[in-house]
Amino acid sequence: MVQGGFSGGSTTSENCCEAIRLACNTLVERLKPVKDKMAENGVVPWEALIGQAAATNVNLSASALWIPEESTSKYLNYGAAISEVEIDVLTGATTILRSDLSYDCGKSLNPATDLGQVEGAFIQGVGFLMYEEFLTNSDGLAVTNSTWNYKVPTVDTIPKEFNVEFINSPHNKNRVLSSKASGEPPLLLSASVHCAMREAIREARVEFCSSVASESTALTFQMNVPTTMPMVKELCGLNTVENYLESFI
Repeated sequence: MVQGGFSGGSTTSENCCEAIRLACNTLVERLKPVKDKMAENGVVPWEALIGQAAATNVNLSASALWIPEESTSKYLNYGAAISEVEIDVLTGATTILRSDLSYDCGKSLNPATDLGQVEGAFIQGVGFLMYEEFLTNSDGLAVTNSTWNYKVPTVDTIPKEFNVEFINSPHNKNRVLSSKASGEPPLLLSASVHCAMREAIREARVEFCSSVASESTALTFQMNVPTTMPMVKELCGLNTVENYLESFI
């Protein structure tokens, strides 16, 4: 790829594929006369075709430059997700029991690659929502400057049951091979984990805080991002109950 252009906005794969397709079309046109002549004797194996083309000095190298039009990137991605989580009120640890994702990536260029992109983006979003807290000291220096105190997703972060479904949207001539981006948009589906955590924390607060606060107060709380383990434990209200009981000792 000599002129790759801007790499970002989930456009690189589509741009590369279209340039490659144009280059392949050039090679097909060059090989067609050779194939037609050889086909008079029956089926033409690929190896034989390329060998004959090389022997007759056919240029087997092609290049193409594709400049995307504005219409190729003007489309909407659709998706939906639902997640089930379990929180440990004693430690604040959160386990993602199950996540079901449905994502529209158009006509997938490579389903295996798109699947990895969707799953990876989802887990990246989970890391942003649950772990990756950036803290600084009074001098403005980062104190979360290593994996010892800056937590990132690990194998334990992956949902115990992880289901991904692709929605194959109709053919669209304006998109490259009718495909859609799959690298960045699926990150937004991780919000389902954050919402599930909020509901679990709300249930814990109703159980633990009802004796020391009204139910309406227990249901009202601010849940910042990332919602780390200490924050989950605090929001669950178990500390409030412990302090309340200790006041009688």
